[in-house]
Amino acid sequence: MEYRTVPFLSLKDITNKYSEEIHAAIAKVTDSGWYLQGEANKKFEENYAHYIGTKHCVGVANGLDALTLILRAYIELGIMRTGDEVIVPANTYIASVLAITRNGLIPVLAEPDIHTYQIDAARIEACISERTRAIMIVHLYGKCAYSEEIGDLCKKYHLKLIEDNAQAHGCLYKGKRTGSLGDAAGHSFYPGKNLGALGDGGAVTTDDTELAETVRSLANYGSGQKYVFKYQGINSRLDEIQAAVLDVKLKYLDEDNCRRKETARRYLDGIKNERIILPVGDDEICGNVFHIFPVRTVERDALQSYLKENGIQTLIHYPIPPHKQEAYREWKELSFPVTEEIHRTELSLPMGPTLTAEEMEYVINFVNRWR
Repeated sequence: MEYRTVPFLSLKDITNKYSEEIHAAIAKVTDSGWYLQGEANKKFEENYAHYIGTKHCVGVANGLDALTLILRAYIELGIMRTGDEVIVPANTYIASVLAITRNGLIPVLAEPDIHTYQIDAARIEACISERTRAIMIVHLYGKCAYSEEIGDLCKKYHLKLIEDNAQAHGCLYKGKRTGSLGDAAGHSFYPGKNLGALGDGGAVTTDDTELAETVRSLANYGSGQKYVFKYQGINSRLDEIQAAVLDVKLKYLDEDNCRRKETARRYLDGIKNERIILPVGDDEICGNVFHIFPVRTVERDALQSYLKENGIQTLIHYPIPPHKQEAYREWKELSFPVTEEIHRTELSLPMGPTLTAEEMEYVINFVNRWR
C-alpha cells in the first residue's frame, strides 16, 4: 500500500470548506467598526439557542468559563454555596472539575461505564449526600451521557443537572439536543470541536431566564447595566469575529456530524482486530456525533507508535485522569479502577468531516494489520 499521511484532524481543510463565507463574515465585522457585544454575537446567540432548543444562549470566552459561570450564577442566586458538592464523572477532561473547584465547590467523582465511557448512572446515587446540589454530566467523546435514570435522580433529590456539552454539539437524545436536556449547559467552541471557532469561544444555554441574565452579568465584570456592578464578575465575552465565524459553521454542523458518523460506521464495519476494543452500544451511531473515535487496547502505546510509523496521527484522550494530576494532589490516593483503565488504554483514531474515503481505508488497513 502506498505510504500516505493521515492527520488526526485537519483544521485547515475544515476552514477551507467554508472559506468564502467565513471571509465575508469576518470582513462584515471588521468593516462594521463594532467588535464586542454587537450584532454578530446577538445573531449567533439567537441561532445557537434555536438550534440547541433552549430559550437562551449567552456567548462567553471559552468552555471552561461557561461551566464556571453556571456554577457561580447558582451561588449568586443562593442555590449553591461554598462547600456544596457536585457529582462529576471521574473520566473527563480536567476543565469539568476545574469549574467546580474554582467556585469553592467540592467535586465528587463517579466512575464511568467501561463500555460507553460515560458516567455510570447506576453508581451516582451512592455519591449523593446532604451537601449534593448538582450532577454534572459530560457528553464525552461526542456521545450523549444523559439517561432517564439520571433525570429521575435529579428530580428525586432536587438536584440541578448541568451538561458539559463541549464535545457533543448537535448530538440528539430522543429528539432533543444535548445542551437542552438539563437545567443549564456549557459549550466550548475550541477550534477542534465539532463546532469550532478560529480561536477560543464558549456559550451557556438554558431555559432559565434568571440564570441566563446572571451569567451574562457575571461575564461582563458583574454588570448588567453600564458602569453599574451587581456582582464581582469577570471578563468573559465571545468576540464578534468568533461569533460571525461560528454562525457560518453552525449552518453546516449537522452535515459535518453526518460525515463523522459515516466515518465511524466505516471504522466499526471495517476494523477487525481482536486486540482492539471498538466503541459499542445500540445507539452508537444515532446517539453520538463522534467528536473522537476512541478505541482501546492494553498495548496502546505500541499501537500509537506503529500507526505513527505508517503516517497515521492519533491522540490520547486522556493520558492522566483528573484525580492523578498534580493539580489535585490531595486526591492522589484515590482509586477509580474503571477510569484508570480507560486512561491507560484509550487511543483516538483520525476523525473529522474532511477525512476522505481513501484515508479511512488506509487507517482501517493498518489497524487490521497490527499484530
